[in-house]
Amino acid sequence: MNIDPAATAWLLASTALVLLMTPGLAIFYGGMMRTTGVLNMIMMSFISIPVVTVAWLLVGYSLAFSDGGAGGFLGGLSNAGMSGIGPETLHGQVPELLYATFQLSFAIITAALVSGAIADRAKFGAWMVFVL
Repeated sequence: MNIDPAATAWLLASTALVLLMTPGLAIFYGGMMRTTGVLNMIMMSFISIPVVTVAWLLVGYSLAFSDGGAGGFLGGLSNAGMSGIGPETLHGQVPELLYATFQLSFAIITAALVSGAIADRAKFGAWMVFVL
């Protein structure tokens, strides 16, 4: 199967737009906080980016999208650490690395959205452990 250039371009644009939502969400949540917690709130959103990225690349993508145990409810670890996925592998008609990045962007924004529920109630270190 060949790569569809239009689908690939749309997925790239969509990924970029979703990733831009995280800093916007940080500023939005920061604006709703008391002045004493603004920096903590912004950092909670921003730290979601690297922490979720590492977790997603190591095991998240594999558990979500590879075939595996648990009767199809949970994937296996066949793609742990993104093994077996390269520039030539496809997911449908788009490169699988791009598809994984697209899904990663939603994992990041989901973790950042949860931070709004615990605004002014959690310490930064506890948040990092929770996000992981």
